[in-house]
Amino acid sequence: MIGRLFYLATGAVIGGYVVHRLNRARQALTPGGIADRMENRVGEYKGALRELNEDLAEAVRQEEAELLRHYAPTRRSLNGNEGTSKEPPGLGGR
Repeated sequence: MIGRLFYLATGAVIGGYVVHRLNRARQALTPGGIADRMENRVGEYKGALRELNEDLAEAVRQEEAELLRHYAPTRRSLNGNEGTSKEPPGLGGR
């Protein structure tokens, strides 16, 4: 008797799980389900592209600051003397 009850309960649980999975699959294949999945993926791609854009912009700002530090002309100090000027590499001794 207990064995039959066990198999009945197991069958009910497995049956409920199968019905649940079939309903999810059916919902996923409807136009609304496909649109929801596409919307989620597009949102993920937009977030990834936004993050990439921010990273690239930061890298460009850092590179620009480095180039300006290296090649920007020095400014005159308040007493009229020029600061140390760096010549660009490869131009010294002309």
